[in-house]
Amino acid sequence: MVKVKFSTVDGKFVGVECSGHCEYGDEGEDIVCAALSSVIQTAVLGIMHIVGVNIAYETDPKDGYLYAMLPKSMSKSQEHDADVILRTAYLGASDLYENFSDYISLEVE
Repeated sequence: MVKVKFSTVDGKFVGVECSGHCEYGDEGEDIVCAALSSVIQTAVLGIMHIVGVNIAYETDPKDGYLYAMLPKSMSKSQEHDADVILRTAYLGASDLYENFSDYISLEVE
């Protein structure tokens, strides 16, 4: 099971952490894992390349681990845009969770 945890501060999304494997299908054929990974990784790329924020980012594909946390110092515009992107990723992850809750756990803290 993949555990997905979105972090918030003062009601704004500031990061995401994923760990584990979905195990919906065989390695290399797991469409649930691929969909979830695409949603989360695209959000991180958007924050880095579109918003222009140097997000703290760490991965370990073997363990199915991804950690991404916004820096504390950003412009108001960057804070807003990064929040929108992470909220959108949360919506994508929530949709997957609704259909595949046996393979994904989802929380917001």
